[in-house]
Amino acid sequence: CGPALSYLGHSNVMKVVLEGSGFSESQLKSLERNFYTTSSCGVCGKSSIDALKTQNKFTTYLNRQSGPTVSKKVLIALPDTLRKAQAVFESTGGLHASGLFSAEGELLSLREDVGRHNALDKVIGDAFLRRQLPLENVVLMLSGRISFELVQKASMAGIRFIAAVGAPSSLAVELAKETDMTLVGFLRGDNFNVYSGDWRLK
Repeated sequence: CGPALSYLGHSNVMKVVLEGSGFSESQLKSLERNFYTTSSCGVCGKSSIDALKTQNKFTTYLNRQSGPTVSKKVLIALPDTLRKAQAVFESTGGLHASGLFSAEGELLSLREDVGRHNALDKVIGDAFLRRQLPLENVVLMLSGRISFELVQKASMAGIRFIAAVGAPSSLAVELAKETDMTLVGFLRGDNFNVYSGDWRLK
């Protein structure tokens, strides 16, 4: 065992490194985000965003120019398209959904779950199994609000455009701006707010 991880604020945690694992001390700092990236997190801040940047394999591949360009007409139609495709929600009224759309508004993939995060995990996992990552040319449509974790997951999958019927958290907006993502919230009827990446709207 090594020394306690006191600088992480977890003095009762010991690190165990297996011989020949190739693990280095320099990698330890990048693991900080695993301790406090939670839905209730109010202190994640810059450390979480910086850690995400260093861990994202698509960071250098994607840039400000990558991602779909979407018209307002297509954008405002996404919530209804997502809702009509939610078969389980139709019978229960209690599920969230995540959907992937083309820039023309075609529904490519949809998954439902009681939890918002699980629904997104499912839709990204399906794309991963189909070897479709990175998902830089799709629009991610969410049925609820936008937390930091949802933007984080989307970024790790290479998604450049997120829209949702609910509100984003301040940290979600900060992460979207830092990673040049388009973030649209309160997408209801003909109205919506653009928090970052307005150049992908036409």
